Amino acid sequence: MKLRSIIVTALLLMLLLSSCTINRPICATSNPLGQKVGIYTQTGILGFPPPMNKEAAIVKAARNGGITKISTVDYNSTWMIFTIKYETIVTGD
Repeated sequence: MKLRSIIVTALLLMLLLSSCTINRPICATSNPLGQKVGIYTQTGILGFPPPMNKEAAIVKAARNGGITKISTVDYNSTWMIFTIKYETIVTGD
């Protein structure tokens, strides 16, 4: 019986510490691939989406990286038990 409770506890702990990440390419332009990378992150808690921002996430990510000519845009979603993290990743010059 003690072994069963240890196994169940270990499985629950692994479930709580695990996460799922999905990376999706959004767009690519004809600009050459730049060396600058800008990231904008938003976090939702308990299944609620993050609060809306007045500017698009792509614009904020480009500003964070000092990018004026965008080459590619990727979007990452990471689900954990209580939070969801959204990242917009922009590359360019």
